[in-house]
Amino acid sequence: MNTGFSTEKYIELQTKEIKNRVSKFDDKLYLEFGGKLCNDFHAARVLPGYEPDLKIRVLKALGNHVEIIYCVSAKDIQKGRIRQDFGLTYDKQVLKDLADLTEKGLRISTINISLFQGEEAVVRFKKKMEFFGYKVYSQPIIEGYPLDLKKIVSKKGYGSMTYIPTSKPIVIITGAGGGSGKMALCLSQIYHDTGMGINSGFAKFETFPIWHLDADHPINIAYESATADLGDIVMLDPFHLKSYNQIAVNYNRDIENFDLMKSIMDSIASKTNHVHNYKSPTDMGVNMAGRAIIDENICREAAKQEVIRRYLRYRKEALLGTGKKETLIRAENLMQKLKIKVEDRRVVIAARKAAKEADQTGKGNKGVCCGAAIQLPDGKIVTGKNSPLLHAESAAVINAIKTMANVDDEHHIIHKKIIDNVNILKKEILKGTSESLNLDETLIALAISANFDEKAGACIHMLNKLSNCDMHVTHLPVEGDEAGLVKLRMNVTTDAELPNWNSDRKLN
Repeated sequence: MNTGFSTEKYIELQTKEIKNRVSKFDDKLYLEFGGKLCNDFHAARVLPGYEPDLKIRVLKALGNHVEIIYCVSAKDIQKGRIRQDFGLTYDKQVLKDLADLTEKGLRISTINISLFQGEEAVVRFKKKMEFFGYKVYSQPIIEGYPLDLKKIVSKKGYGSMTYIPTSKPIVIITGAGGGSGKMALCLSQIYHDTGMGINSGFAKFETFPIWHLDADHPINIAYESATADLGDIVMLDPFHLKSYNQIAVNYNRDIENFDLMKSIMDSIASKTNHVHNYKSPTDMGVNMAGRAIIDENICREAAKQEVIRRYLRYRKEALLGTGKKETLIRAENLMQKLKIKVEDRRVVIAARKAAKEADQTGKGNKGVCCGAAIQLPDGKIVTGKNSPLLHAESAAVINAIKTMANVDDEHHIIHKKIIDNVNILKKEILKGTSESLNLDETLIALAISANFDEKAGACIHMLNKLSNCDMHVTHLPVEGDEAGLVKLRMNVTTDAELPNWNSDRKLN
Protein backbone atom coordinates (compact mmCIF):
# COMPACT_ATOMS: atom_id res chain seq x y z
CA MET A 1 0.00 0.00 0.00
CA ASN A 2 1.12 3.59 -0.64
CA THR A 3 2.50 5.41 2.37
CA GLY A 4 1.26 8.82 3.44
CA PHE A 5 2.72 8.95 6.96
CA SER A 6 6.30 8.72 8.24
CA THR A 7 6.71 6.62 11.38
CA GLU A 8 10.31 7.67 12.02
CA LYS A 9 9.56 11.37 11.63
CA TYR A 10 6.62 11.04 13.99
CA ILE A 11 8.65 9.32 16.72
CA GLU A 12 11.29 12.06 16.53
CA LEU A 13 8.79 14.92 16.67
CA GLN A 14 6.52 13.36 19.28
CA THR A 15 9.21 12.43 21.79
CA LYS A 16 10.73 15.90 21.48
CA GLU A 17 7.36 17.54 22.14
CA ILE A 18 6.65 15.39 25.21
CA LYS A 19 10.11 16.08 26.68
CA ASN A 20 9.61 19.79 26.08
CA ARG A 21 6.25 19.71 27.86
CA VAL A 22 7.51 17.86 30.94
CA SER A 23 10.36 20.38 31.28
CA LYS A 24 7.81 23.13 31.94
CA PHE A 25 6.91 21.53 35.26
CA ASP A 26 8.88 20.08 38.17
CA ASP A 27 9.73 16.99 36.11
CA LYS A 28 6.26 15.52 36.70
CA LEU A 29 3.77 15.37 33.83
CA TYR A 30 0.52 13.42 33.81
CA LEU A 31 -0.08 12.62 30.16
CA GLU A 32 -3.61 11.49 29.35
CA PHE A 33 -3.65 9.13 26.37
CA GLY A 34 -6.78 9.34 24.26
CA GLY A 35 -7.73 6.42 22.05
CA LYS A 36 -5.92 3.11 22.13
CA LEU A 37 -2.39 2.69 23.43
CA CYS A 38 -2.11 -0.67 21.64
CA ASN A 39 -3.69 -1.74 18.36
CA ASP A 40 -4.72 1.70 17.09
CA PHE A 41 -6.13 0.39 13.83
CA HIS A 42 -8.16 3.54 13.16
CA ALA A 43 -4.97 5.61 12.92
CA ALA A 44 -3.34 2.90 10.80
CA ARG A 45 -6.24 3.00 8.34
CA VAL A 46 -6.48 6.79 8.12
CA LEU A 47 -2.73 7.48 8.04
CA PRO A 48 -1.18 4.77 5.80
CA GLY A 49 2.28 4.13 7.20
CA TYR A 50 1.17 4.60 10.82
CA GLU A 51 1.88 1.40 12.73
CA PRO A 52 -0.95 0.18 15.04
CA ASP A 53 1.48 0.07 17.97
CA LEU A 54 3.30 3.30 17.16
CA LYS A 55 2.45 4.84 20.54
CA ILE A 56 4.33 1.97 22.16
CA ARG A 57 7.41 2.89 20.12
CA VAL A 58 7.08 6.52 21.25
CA LEU A 59 6.98 5.46 24.91
CA LYS A 60 10.01 3.21 24.42
CA ALA A 61 11.85 6.08 22.78
CA LEU A 62 11.33 8.10 25.97
CA GLY A 63 13.42 5.52 27.78
CA ASN A 64 13.29 4.96 31.52
CA HIS A 65 11.33 8.15 32.19
CA VAL A 66 7.87 6.66 31.82
CA GLU A 67 5.42 4.73 33.98
CA ILE A 68 1.83 3.80 33.16
CA ILE A 69 -1.42 3.81 35.11
CA TYR A 70 -4.29 1.91 33.50
CA CYS A 71 -7.84 3.18 34.14
CA VAL A 72 -11.18 1.43 33.83
CA SER A 73 -14.67 2.46 34.92
CA ALA A 74 -16.47 0.35 37.52
CA LYS A 75 -19.70 1.03 35.62
CA ASP A 76 -18.32 -0.52 32.43
CA ILE A 77 -17.19 -3.65 34.27
CA GLN A 78 -20.48 -4.03 36.13
CA LYS A 79 -22.72 -3.69 33.07
CA GLY A 80 -20.49 -5.86 30.86
CA ARG A 81 -19.75 -3.13 28.29
CA ILE A 82 -18.13 -4.52 25.12
CA ARG A 83 -15.21 -3.09 23.14
CA GLN A 84 -16.31 -3.53 19.53
CA ASP A 85 -12.87 -3.90 17.92
CA PHE A 86 -12.14 -7.19 19.70
CA GLY A 87 -15.64 -8.07 20.91
CA LEU A 88 -14.43 -8.30 24.52
CA THR A 89 -16.09 -7.08 27.69
CA TYR A 90 -14.10 -4.37 29.44
CA ASP A 91 -12.80 -6.61 32.23
CA LYS A 92 -11.39 -9.01 29.63
CA GLN A 93 -10.14 -6.11 27.52
CA VAL A 94 -8.09 -4.92 30.50
CA LEU A 95 -6.43 -8.34 30.71
CA LYS A 96 -5.71 -8.32 26.98
CA ASP A 97 -4.26 -4.80 27.05
CA LEU A 98 -2.03 -5.59 30.01
CA ALA A 99 -0.81 -8.78 28.33
CA ASP A 100 -0.17 -6.95 25.04
CA LEU A 101 1.78 -4.20 26.77
CA THR A 102 3.87 -6.69 28.73
CA GLU A 103 4.64 -8.60 25.53
CA LYS A 104 5.80 -5.35 23.92
CA GLY A 105 8.12 -4.59 26.82
CA LEU A 106 5.98 -2.10 28.78
CA ARG A 107 5.02 -3.25 32.25
CA ILE A 108 1.96 -1.79 33.98
CA SER A 109 1.86 -2.34 37.70
CA THR A 110 -0.99 -0.01 38.66
CA ILE A 111 -4.71 -0.16 37.83
CA ASN A 112 -7.16 2.60 38.73
CA ILE A 113 -10.90 1.83 38.96
CA SER A 114 -13.06 4.94 38.71
CA LEU A 115 -16.66 5.58 39.84
CA PHE A 116 -16.52 2.66 42.28
CA GLN A 117 -19.58 2.03 44.47
CA GLY A 118 -18.90 -1.46 45.73
CA GLU A 119 -20.23 -3.32 42.67
CA GLU A 120 -19.89 -7.08 43.11
CA ALA A 121 -18.42 -7.71 39.66
CA VAL A 122 -15.86 -4.97 40.28
CA VAL A 123 -14.88 -6.37 43.68
CA ARG A 124 -14.22 -9.75 42.02
CA PHE A 125 -12.23 -8.05 39.26
CA LYS A 126 -10.16 -6.12 41.81
CA LYS A 127 -9.30 -9.28 43.75
CA LYS A 128 -8.34 -11.08 40.55
CA MET A 129 -5.97 -8.30 39.47
CA GLU A 130 -4.41 -8.13 42.93
CA PHE A 131 -3.89 -11.89 42.79
CA PHE A 132 -2.00 -11.36 39.52
CA GLY A 133 0.30 -8.93 41.31
CA TYR A 134 -1.13 -5.56 40.29
CA LYS A 135 -1.64 -2.62 42.62
CA VAL A 136 -5.32 -1.72 42.30
CA TYR A 137 -6.81 1.59 43.44
CA SER A 138 -10.55 2.30 43.50
CA GLN A 139 -11.86 5.85 43.38
CA PRO A 140 -15.27 7.08 44.59
CA ILE A 141 -17.84 9.12 42.70
CA ILE A 142 -17.46 12.83 43.49
CA GLU A 143 -20.88 14.39 44.03
CA GLY A 144 -21.38 17.52 41.96
CA TYR A 145 -18.61 16.60 39.51
CA PRO A 146 -17.67 18.47 37.39
CA LEU A 147 -19.77 21.59 38.02
CA ASP A 148 -19.38 22.19 41.77
CA LEU A 149 -15.92 23.74 41.53
CA LYS A 150 -15.59 24.61 45.22
CA LYS A 151 -16.32 21.03 46.27
CA ILE A 152 -14.27 19.40 43.52
CA VAL A 153 -11.10 21.26 44.46
CA SER A 154 -11.31 20.34 48.14
CA LYS A 155 -10.74 17.45 50.51
CA LYS A 156 -14.26 16.22 49.72
CA GLY A 157 -13.54 16.25 45.98
CA TYR A 158 -10.16 15.39 44.53
CA GLY A 159 -8.89 15.11 48.07
CA SER A 160 -11.19 12.10 48.62
CA MET A 161 -9.53 10.21 45.79
CA THR A 162 -6.66 7.96 46.77
CA TYR A 163 -3.27 9.34 45.77
CA ILE A 164 -1.22 6.98 43.60
CA PRO A 165 2.52 7.33 44.29
CA THR A 166 4.66 7.58 41.13
CA SER A 167 8.41 7.73 40.63
CA LYS A 168 8.92 8.68 36.97
CA PRO A 169 8.72 12.18 35.45
CA ILE A 170 6.20 11.10 32.77
CA VAL A 171 3.10 9.29 34.01
CA ILE A 172 0.98 7.89 31.18
CA ILE A 173 -2.71 7.69 32.06
CA THR A 174 -4.39 5.29 29.65
CA GLY A 175 -7.53 3.20 29.80
CA ALA A 176 -9.92 0.67 28.34
CA GLY A 177 -11.96 3.33 26.55
CA GLY A 178 -13.81 6.61 26.90
CA GLY A 179 -15.22 7.41 30.32
CA SER A 180 -12.52 5.47 32.15
CA GLY A 181 -11.80 8.33 34.56
CA LYS A 182 -8.44 9.35 33.10
CA MET A 183 -8.96 13.10 33.32
CA ALA A 184 -10.28 12.98 36.90
CA LEU A 185 -7.29 10.89 37.96
CA CYS A 186 -4.81 13.33 36.38
CA LEU A 187 -6.38 16.31 38.13
CA SER A 188 -6.68 14.55 41.49
CA GLN A 189 -2.99 13.60 41.29
CA ILE A 190 -2.09 17.23 40.59
CA TYR A 191 -4.30 18.33 43.51
CA HIS A 192 -2.42 16.02 45.88
CA ASP A 193 0.96 17.01 44.40
CA THR A 194 0.14 20.67 44.98
CA GLY A 195 -0.49 19.94 48.65
CA MET A 196 2.99 18.40 48.82
CA GLY A 197 4.62 21.37 47.09
CA ILE A 198 5.11 19.57 43.78
CA ASN A 199 4.41 21.62 40.64
CA SER A 200 3.15 18.82 38.39
CA GLY A 201 1.48 19.33 35.03
CA PHE A 202 -1.12 17.86 32.72
CA ALA A 203 -1.28 17.32 28.96
CA LYS A 204 -3.34 15.34 26.47
CA PHE A 205 -2.00 12.95 23.86
CA GLU A 206 -4.71 12.40 21.25
CA THR A 207 -3.91 11.54 17.65
CA PHE A 208 -7.16 13.01 16.34
CA PRO A 209 -8.39 15.48 15.38
CA ILE A 210 -5.34 16.92 13.60
CA TRP A 211 -5.35 20.44 15.00
CA HIS A 212 -3.79 22.32 12.05
CA LEU A 213 -6.02 20.75 9.35
CA ASP A 214 -9.43 22.16 8.46
CA ALA A 215 -12.43 20.85 10.35
CA ASP A 216 -13.81 19.57 7.02
CA HIS A 217 -10.60 17.76 6.07
CA PRO A 218 -11.34 14.05 5.39
CA ILE A 219 -8.93 13.02 8.17
CA ASN A 220 -10.88 15.02 10.75
CA ILE A 221 -14.21 13.92 9.32
CA ALA A 222 -13.00 10.33 9.67
CA TYR A 223 -12.49 11.09 13.37
CA GLU A 224 -16.07 12.39 13.59
CA SER A 225 -17.28 9.21 11.91
CA ALA A 226 -15.28 7.04 14.33
CA THR A 227 -16.94 8.83 17.25
CA ALA A 228 -20.39 9.22 15.69
CA ASP A 229 -21.88 7.26 18.58
CA LEU A 230 -20.47 9.90 20.97
CA GLY A 231 -21.55 12.83 18.83
CA ASP A 232 -18.07 14.37 18.64
CA ILE A 233 -17.75 17.32 16.25
CA VAL A 234 -14.51 18.83 14.99
CA MET A 235 -14.72 22.61 15.14
CA LEU A 236 -12.69 25.79 15.26
CA ASP A 237 -10.96 26.34 18.60
CA PRO A 238 -12.17 29.87 19.48
CA PHE A 239 -9.85 30.11 22.51
CA HIS A 240 -6.79 29.47 20.32
CA LEU A 241 -7.91 31.98 17.71
CA LYS A 242 -8.53 34.66 20.36
CA SER A 243 -5.24 34.06 22.21
CA TYR A 244 -2.88 33.58 19.28
CA ASN A 245 -4.80 34.77 16.21
CA GLN A 246 -4.10 31.30 14.83
CA ILE A 247 -6.63 28.88 13.35
CA ALA A 248 -6.70 25.48 15.03
CA VAL A 249 -9.38 22.82 15.43
CA ASN A 250 -10.38 20.62 18.31
CA TYR A 251 -13.40 18.55 19.19
CA ASN A 252 -16.52 19.96 20.77
CA ARG A 253 -16.27 18.32 24.20
CA ASP A 254 -12.82 19.78 24.93
CA ILE A 255 -13.91 23.20 23.66
CA GLU A 256 -17.17 23.15 25.63
CA ASN A 257 -15.41 22.04 28.81
CA PHE A 258 -12.32 24.24 28.53
CA ASP A 259 -13.56 27.11 30.70
CA LEU A 260 -14.45 24.62 33.42
CA MET A 261 -11.19 22.72 32.97
CA LYS A 262 -9.15 25.93 33.17
CA SER A 263 -11.06 27.04 36.27
CA ILE A 264 -10.27 23.75 37.99
CA MET A 265 -6.60 23.89 37.01
CA ASP A 266 -6.26 27.53 38.06
CA SER A 267 -8.03 26.80 41.35
CA ILE A 268 -5.60 23.96 42.08
CA ALA A 269 -2.55 25.95 40.98
CA SER A 270 -3.55 29.04 42.98
CA LYS A 271 -2.81 27.15 46.17
CA THR A 272 0.88 27.38 45.31
CA ASN A 273 0.68 30.73 43.50
CA HIS A 274 1.44 28.95 40.25
CA VAL A 275 -0.76 30.16 37.39
CA HIS A 276 -1.64 27.54 34.79
CA ASN A 277 -0.72 28.87 31.34
CA TYR A 278 -2.97 26.88 28.99
CA LYS A 279 -4.97 29.38 26.95
CA SER A 280 -6.85 26.93 24.72
CA PRO A 281 -7.80 23.25 24.44
CA THR A 282 -5.23 22.98 21.63
CA ASP A 283 -2.56 24.18 24.08
CA MET A 284 -3.23 21.13 26.24
CA GLY A 285 -2.34 18.71 23.45
CA VAL A 286 1.08 17.38 22.50
CA ASN A 287 0.02 15.62 19.32
CA MET A 288 2.45 15.88 16.38
CA ALA A 289 0.82 13.34 14.04
CA GLY A 290 -0.13 15.98 11.49
CA ARG A 291 3.50 17.02 11.11
CA ALA A 292 4.44 13.47 10.10
CA ILE A 293 2.07 13.35 7.12
CA ILE A 294 4.27 13.09 4.04
CA ASP A 295 1.58 12.66 1.37
CA GLU A 296 -1.67 14.37 2.21
CA ASN A 297 -3.54 13.05 -0.84
CA ILE A 298 -2.91 9.43 0.16
CA CYS A 299 -4.20 10.17 3.66
CA ARG A 300 -7.23 12.01 2.25
CA GLU A 301 -8.27 8.98 0.24
CA ALA A 302 -7.60 6.61 3.12
CA ALA A 303 -9.74 8.80 5.39
CA LYS A 304 -12.63 8.70 2.92
CA GLN A 305 -12.44 4.91 2.89
CA GLU A 306 -12.58 4.92 6.68
CA VAL A 307 -15.73 7.05 6.63
CA ILE A 308 -17.40 4.50 4.32
CA ARG A 309 -16.22 1.63 6.52
CA ARG A 310 -17.58 3.27 9.66
CA TYR A 311 -20.91 3.96 7.99
CA LEU A 312 -21.26 0.30 7.00
CA ARG A 313 -20.32 -0.77 10.52
CA TYR A 314 -23.02 1.43 12.05
CA ARG A 315 -25.43 0.06 9.48
CA LYS A 316 -24.63 -3.48 10.62
CA GLU A 317 -25.06 -2.50 14.27
CA ALA A 318 -28.47 -1.05 13.44
CA LEU A 319 -29.41 -4.36 11.85
CA LEU A 320 -28.35 -6.24 14.99
CA GLY A 321 -30.16 -3.81 17.26
CA THR A 322 -26.97 -2.69 19.00
CA GLY A 323 -26.69 0.68 17.29
CA LYS A 324 -28.72 3.86 17.40
CA LYS A 325 -30.61 5.45 14.53
CA GLU A 326 -29.02 8.81 15.30
CA THR A 327 -25.52 7.37 14.96
CA LEU A 328 -26.31 5.87 11.57
CA ILE A 329 -27.83 9.11 10.28
CA ARG A 330 -24.82 11.07 11.53
CA ALA A 331 -22.44 8.72 9.71
CA GLU A 332 -24.49 8.98 6.51
CA ASN A 333 -24.42 12.77 6.69
CA LEU A 334 -20.62 12.69 6.93
CA MET A 335 -20.48 10.59 3.77
CA GLN A 336 -22.66 13.14 2.00
CA LYS A 337 -20.39 15.90 3.27
CA LEU A 338 -17.44 14.24 1.51
CA LYS A 339 -19.59 13.37 -1.54
CA ILE A 340 -18.72 9.68 -1.32
CA LYS A 341 -20.86 6.56 -1.59
CA VAL A 342 -20.63 2.92 -0.51
CA GLU A 343 -19.62 1.83 -4.01
CA ASP A 344 -16.44 3.94 -3.71
CA ARG A 345 -15.14 1.12 -1.53
CA ARG A 346 -13.65 -1.16 -4.21
CA VAL A 347 -14.33 -4.44 -2.44
CA VAL A 348 -18.07 -3.68 -2.30
CA ILE A 349 -18.65 -3.98 -6.05
CA ALA A 350 -16.39 -7.06 -6.28
CA ALA A 351 -18.25 -8.84 -3.47
CA ARG A 352 -21.63 -8.08 -5.01
CA LYS A 353 -20.44 -9.46 -8.34
CA ALA A 354 -19.22 -12.65 -6.62
CA ALA A 355 -22.61 -13.09 -4.97
CA LYS A 356 -24.36 -12.92 -8.33
CA GLU A 357 -21.99 -15.58 -9.66
CA ALA A 358 -22.48 -17.88 -6.65
CA ASP A 359 -23.65 -21.42 -7.35
CA GLN A 360 -27.43 -21.33 -7.00
CA THR A 361 -27.44 -25.00 -6.04
CA GLY A 362 -24.90 -24.54 -3.25
CA LYS A 363 -27.31 -23.07 -0.75
CA GLY A 364 -24.44 -22.60 1.67
CA ASN A 365 -26.38 -20.03 3.67
CA LYS A 366 -30.06 -21.06 3.64
CA GLY A 367 -30.27 -20.73 -0.11
CA VAL A 368 -28.77 -17.22 -0.17
CA CYS A 369 -26.00 -16.56 -2.67
CA CYS A 370 -23.16 -14.93 -0.75
CA GLY A 371 -20.10 -13.10 -2.03
CA ALA A 372 -16.93 -11.84 -0.37
CA ALA A 373 -14.00 -9.76 -1.63
CA ILE A 374 -10.59 -8.90 -0.16
CA GLN A 375 -8.20 -6.18 -1.30
CA LEU A 376 -4.63 -7.47 -0.91
CA PRO A 377 -1.71 -5.28 0.19
CA ASP A 378 -0.65 -4.79 -3.45
CA GLY A 379 -4.14 -3.52 -4.36
CA LYS A 380 -5.30 -6.67 -6.15
CA ILE A 381 -8.82 -7.84 -5.30
CA VAL A 382 -9.73 -11.51 -4.88
CA THR A 383 -13.20 -12.86 -4.29
CA GLY A 384 -15.00 -15.88 -2.87
CA LYS A 385 -18.55 -17.21 -2.95
CA ASN A 386 -20.47 -19.73 -0.91
CA SER A 387 -20.70 -23.37 -2.00
CA PRO A 388 -21.51 -26.77 -0.48
CA LEU A 389 -17.87 -26.86 0.68
CA LEU A 390 -17.04 -23.39 1.97
CA HIS A 391 -18.68 -20.20 3.19
CA ALA A 392 -17.97 -17.14 1.07
CA GLU A 393 -15.59 -15.75 3.74
CA SER A 394 -13.65 -19.02 3.76
CA ALA A 395 -13.39 -19.12 -0.02
CA ALA A 396 -12.19 -15.50 -0.20
CA VAL A 397 -9.49 -16.03 2.44
CA ILE A 398 -8.30 -19.23 0.78
CA ASN A 399 -8.11 -17.50 -2.61
CA ALA A 400 -6.29 -14.54 -1.05
CA ILE A 401 -3.52 -16.54 0.62
CA LYS A 402 -3.11 -18.77 -2.45
CA THR A 403 -2.66 -15.64 -4.55
CA MET A 404 -0.04 -14.20 -2.20
CA ALA A 405 1.79 -17.55 -1.95
CA ASN A 406 1.71 -18.01 -5.77
CA VAL A 407 -0.19 -21.28 -5.49
CA ASP A 408 -2.10 -22.38 -8.61
CA ASP A 409 -5.84 -21.89 -8.40
CA GLU A 410 -6.40 -25.55 -9.29
CA HIS A 411 -4.38 -26.77 -6.30
CA HIS A 412 -6.55 -27.60 -3.28
CA ILE A 413 -4.61 -26.58 -0.16
CA ILE A 414 -7.20 -28.23 2.12
CA HIS A 415 -7.32 -31.96 1.56
CA LYS A 416 -10.73 -33.07 0.33
CA LYS A 417 -10.85 -35.90 2.86
CA ILE A 418 -10.59 -33.36 5.71
CA ILE A 419 -13.47 -31.34 4.31
CA ASP A 420 -15.53 -34.50 3.83
CA ASN A 421 -14.97 -35.57 7.44
CA VAL A 422 -15.91 -32.13 8.78
CA ASN A 423 -19.01 -32.16 6.60
CA ILE A 424 -20.04 -35.54 8.02
CA LEU A 425 -19.47 -34.29 11.55
CA LYS A 426 -21.52 -31.13 11.02
CA LYS A 427 -24.38 -32.58 8.99
CA GLU A 428 -24.84 -36.17 10.10
CA ILE A 429 -23.55 -36.22 13.68
CA LEU A 430 -24.18 -32.68 14.95
CA LYS A 431 -27.33 -32.32 12.80
CA GLY A 432 -26.35 -28.92 11.47
CA THR A 433 -28.35 -27.15 8.77
CA SER A 434 -25.24 -26.54 6.63
CA GLU A 435 -22.20 -28.71 6.15
CA SER A 436 -20.01 -26.10 4.47
CA LEU A 437 -17.01 -24.84 6.46
CA ASN A 438 -17.10 -21.44 8.14
CA LEU A 439 -13.88 -19.45 8.40
CA ASP A 440 -12.92 -20.67 11.87
CA GLU A 441 -13.31 -24.29 10.74
CA THR A 442 -11.48 -23.57 7.49
CA LEU A 443 -8.42 -22.20 9.29
CA ILE A 444 -8.24 -25.32 11.48
CA ALA A 445 -8.63 -27.59 8.44
CA LEU A 446 -5.88 -25.63 6.68
CA ALA A 447 -3.53 -26.12 9.63
CA ILE A 448 -4.14 -29.88 9.53
CA SER A 449 -3.54 -30.00 5.76
CA ALA A 450 -0.19 -28.26 6.22
CA ASN A 451 1.13 -31.46 7.83
CA PHE A 452 1.29 -33.15 4.43
CA ASP A 453 1.12 -30.28 1.92
CA GLU A 454 3.99 -27.80 1.70
CA LYS A 455 1.90 -25.37 -0.31
CA ALA A 456 -0.73 -25.33 2.43
CA GLY A 457 2.05 -24.48 4.88
CA ALA A 458 3.23 -21.66 2.63
CA CYS A 459 -0.31 -20.29 2.50
CA ILE A 460 -0.60 -20.30 6.29
CA HIS A 461 2.35 -17.93 6.47
CA MET A 462 0.41 -15.49 4.28
CA LEU A 463 -2.42 -15.09 6.82
CA ASN A 464 -0.60 -12.35 8.74
CA LYS A 465 -0.49 -10.26 5.57
CA LEU A 466 -4.28 -10.03 5.62
CA SER A 467 -4.15 -7.83 8.73
CA ASN A 468 -5.64 -4.39 7.99
CA CYS A 469 -6.75 -5.46 4.49
CA ASP A 470 -10.19 -4.31 3.33
CA MET A 471 -12.88 -6.98 3.02
CA HIS A 472 -16.57 -6.84 2.14
CA VAL A 473 -19.29 -9.47 2.33
CA THR A 474 -22.80 -9.30 0.94
CA HIS A 475 -24.47 -10.87 3.98
CA LEU A 476 -24.32 -10.99 7.76
CA PRO A 477 -21.43 -13.28 8.80
CA VAL A 478 -22.39 -16.14 11.11
CA GLU A 479 -20.61 -16.68 14.42
CA GLY A 480 -17.87 -18.95 13.09
CA ASP A 481 -17.06 -16.55 10.26
CA GLU A 482 -17.14 -13.52 12.58
CA ALA A 483 -14.69 -15.19 14.98
CA GLY A 484 -12.24 -15.98 12.19
CA LEU A 485 -12.42 -12.48 10.75
CA VAL A 486 -11.71 -10.90 14.14
CA LYS A 487 -8.60 -13.08 14.50
CA LEU A 488 -7.33 -12.09 11.07
CA ARG A 489 -7.92 -8.39 11.87
CA MET A 490 -9.26 -7.39 8.48
CA ASN A 491 -11.39 -4.30 7.93
CA VAL A 492 -14.66 -6.08 7.22
CA THR A 493 -17.90 -4.47 6.08
CA THR A 494 -21.21 -5.99 5.06
CA ASP A 495 -24.13 -5.34 2.73
CA ALA A 496 -26.63 -7.03 5.05
CA GLU A 497 -29.96 -5.32 4.55
CA LEU A 498 -31.89 -3.56 7.28
CA PRO A 499 -35.57 -4.49 7.60
CA ASN A 500 -36.64 -0.83 7.32
CA TRP A 501 -34.10 0.33 4.76
CA ASN A 502 -35.56 1.62 1.49
CA SER A 503 -34.05 2.13 -1.94
CA ASP A 504 -33.04 5.68 -1.11
CA ARG A 505 -30.86 4.33 1.73
CA LYS A 506 -32.82 6.31 4.32
CA LEU A 507 -34.30 5.05 7.55
CA ASN A 508 -38.09 5.02 7.58
